[in-house]
Amino acid sequence: MDNKKEFKPYIPADKVTPEFTFASIFMGILLSVVFGAANAYLGLRVGMTVSASIPAAVIAMGVIRVIMKKNSILESNIVQTIGSAGESLAAGAIFTLPALFLWAAEGKMDKPGLIEITLIALLGGLLGVFFMVPLRNALIVKEHGVLPYPEGTACAEVLLAGEEGGSNASTVFAGMGFAAAFKFVIDGLKAVPGEISMKFKGYAGEIGTQIYPAVLSVGFICGPRISSYMFAGGVLSWMVIIPLIVMFGSDIIMYPESTRTIGEVYAAGGASGIWGSYIRYIGAGALAAGGIISLIKSLPLIIRTFKDSVKSFNLKGGNSALRTEQSLNMKFVLISIAVLTLLVWLVPAIPVNLIGAIIIVVFGFFFATVSSRMVGLVGSSNNPVSGMAIATLLIATLILKFTGAEGPAGYAAAIAIGSIICIVSAIAGDTSQDLKTGYLLGSTPKKQQIAEIIGVVAAALAIGGTLYLLDAGLGFGTEALAAPQATLMKMIIEGVMSAELPWNLVIVGALIAVVVEIIGIPVLPFAIGIYLPVQLNACIMVGGLIRLAFDKMKFKGDEDKKKAVTNDGILFCSGMIAGEGLVGILLAVLAVFGVDKVIDISGLLNLPPVVSSIGGLVVFALIILTVLKFSLWRKQKKSK
Repeated sequence: MDNKKEFKPYIPADKVTPEFTFASIFMGILLSVVFGAANAYLGLRVGMTVSASIPAAVIAMGVIRVIMKKNSILESNIVQTIGSAGESLAAGAIFTLPALFLWAAEGKMDKPGLIEITLIALLGGLLGVFFMVPLRNALIVKEHGVLPYPEGTACAEVLLAGEEGGSNASTVFAGMGFAAAFKFVIDGLKAVPGEISMKFKGYAGEIGTQIYPAVLSVGFICGPRISSYMFAGGVLSWMVIIPLIVMFGSDIIMYPESTRTIGEVYAAGGASGIWGSYIRYIGAGALAAGGIISLIKSLPLIIRTFKDSVKSFNLKGGNSALRTEQSLNMKFVLISIAVLTLLVWLVPAIPVNLIGAIIIVVFGFFFATVSSRMVGLVGSSNNPVSGMAIATLLIATLILKFTGAEGPAGYAAAIAIGSIICIVSAIAGDTSQDLKTGYLLGSTPKKQQIAEIIGVVAAALAIGGTLYLLDAGLGFGTEALAAPQATLMKMIIEGVMSAELPWNLVIVGALIAVVVEIIGIPVLPFAIGIYLPVQLNACIMVGGLIRLAFDKMKFKGDEDKKKAVTNDGILFCSGMIAGEGLVGILLAVLAVFGVDKVIDISGLLNLPPVVSSIGGLVVFALIILTVLKFSLWRKQKKSK
């Protein structure tokens, strides 16, 4: 049977409604930059990003329906299509590009220029969109009813529930406002500490929690299972491995130092001092193994996906008479891919030779195909983008080494190739989710594909400045911005090129990942938990526990009310992530100009540590109360 003859979209093919308007383009670009910047901050901080499609959709519905008094669902869909592109491009960029800043800090190369970052992000994003155009017919149309595309379908449902668009949008904006205020109090004014830790007498372990709204929000959105895996990884590293290192190695000279012992480093810096020299390598090994394991497990699906997609490869885009089947012209798409490939090779700002450009095209199309189908089955959050990037980096670095590209030039070329592939995979997955939303609603594919291009261009122009500000104000590889994936990519390239890694520690992490996989625990969230500070994981766990409480609550058999409560919580937390991300970038700007010291009132308050910690817990309690206020208590009030 032909699915496209059976399926009837919400807006029929013969009906033309406002879609690609100035208002939708302007709002979409704004949200692309906002959510791209917020997700860049979040990903560098906690190693995870969240989808911006639904928050962008509800904001669009709120503005277009409530403020502009228009009833145009397809216009709102264009807004979320452009807006979500920023989040996906940021996710691909921050997993790799900060490695260039880390090498610059070590004196191995100059900092990447804004033009270099922008071009890498732009070319990767555009390739991701163009690779997906001919695959739409195979994956979205012919596989309708087979590939659910969870985020794309959920976004369509949100847009269809337009009657509540205004209240939902206000929930997102409220989350942004409250998180902005909390973040400014914690990291701007520094009235309370952002982290509360507890040490144990006679035991080198350390536990505690951060009190940031965005980190808690990640736990709520990801849910209790993923949060608990991350927390378990943190407990293993900070309450088991670090104490063992201190217990058995206190008299051993600290790696990579040559003067102080492990015991002396622990006495001076606590568990954090041990983390920097040991745990981050163990965590990197676990992350690398987790990425490769997820890729190996997906291999049968990857091979089948690629074969099926190539068989159904559609070279007739743009020729259909039906509005809902019109895609970009395939001649234009193929010429664009060829031009982009030449630009990757010929533009001086991108350190990639002809071999690298060929690697990008071959791996790019392969992983774009895989990513598009994978997100259709398991959703964007389970798409093994990091595993694809690791596999690409290993192969690309080996090829570059054998062809003579070593040292800083080889490092830069390898990370550029990995960055473009990572961005291609992320954007292809996002584009397929957006096209699924449009297919259900009855959007014009060609207009959505142009919208994706606009979103990519807007986000690419903003990502360079965002990375520069975050590095200048907070610093990559620090406690404020751990940049776990980028640090991992850096280690992989250095390990292949120069063999200077502490391989014993990396192997320990990889074997931990194998054990975790054998006992049936998802490796990647556990590995991220090992790598990141336990205080951050604990804050995520608190968010997961709140979500667990919501899931366990009884609403007298009213599942719709239960779903509404959870949905409001997710929207509020999405807003909190955006709000904290934007203030984080603002504080980075203030730090660049030295204004951060002027607004810092911690010295004036001069509170004792115990009082300061109590103040932090009070703020943390207020953050939790705001989540309850705009989700659980709000719905209970409405139902009375």
